[in-house]
This record gives sequence, structure tokens and C-alpha cells, in this order.
Amino acid sequence: MKLSTKGRYALMAMIDIAIYSKGGEHVSLYQISTRCNISMSYLEQLFIKLKKANLVLSAKGPKGGYLLSRSNEEISVANVVDAVDEKLEFLRCNNTKDCLKTGKQCSTHHLWSNFMGSVYSYLSSISLQNILDDDFEIANQIMLKQG
Repeated sequence: MKLSTKGRYALMAMIDIAIYSKGGEHVSLYQISTRCNISMSYLEQLFIKLKKANLVLSAKGPKGGYLLSRSNEEISVANVVDAVDEKLEFLRCNNTKDCLKTGKQCSTHHLWSNFMGSVYSYLSSISLQNILDDDFEIANQIMLKQG
């Protein structure tokens, strides 16, 4: 399984907003681009989809940019991945119709279907806040070791 740059970059951008929008300040695509090393044009494409999925709010003008539409706890990794049309596929067939062309499902269909369900369930259980908390814990551990 490989998550494409769409899903990874969209998640990085959403985490960036979660970190830098404290106090209700909008975060510009330029700021995200600079901090995350993602091209502006790519971010623009991703944010069209994130906005359409109601994950971000936008404001125009000199202090414009983006804010999360909900709290960090209410936005899951799966929400972000789904918003940018990222498909996590493990099956040879795209849907049940493809399996039915041959009159039967492939021998591993249920295995991969259940696996996809487990992965999606896992991604649904992780919020942006969980990621922020994990990064904070890792940073604290590094600082403690450096003493």
C-alpha cells in the first residue's frame, strides 16, 4: 500500500493549520508551502478539495488564508484522505461488479476487503489532535534525552 502525495501533503497542510492557527489567525498557502516544502500550485489544488469537503474555511485579503472548519479532535485522517479523493485499494477489482464479470470473487477478495476496512477504521480513529499529541510526546522525549 502506498499513500500518494495527495493524501500525505493534505494531511501535512492540515496539521500545519492546526498548529499555526492558534487564536483564530488564518494560515496562508504561502506559509504552508514554505514550512512544509510543498508547491503552491499543488496546495491550491488540494485546498479546493479540502474546502469542498468542508474541512477548511477560507478568507480573502491581506490577513486571509485558511482555518480548520472544526476542532482538531473532530477531523480524522480518513476525513482528509477522503477529501482529496485518495483511494486506498488493495483489491484487483475496483468493485463488486468487476468480480461478478467472472461469476465469482477472487480467492483473496474477502482478505483484502477486510484489510481495507481495518485500515480505514484505523485512519478514522486518528484525529489531527492525536497526531499533534503524538508529535508533542516525541518532542518531549527527545528534549528529555538531550537533558
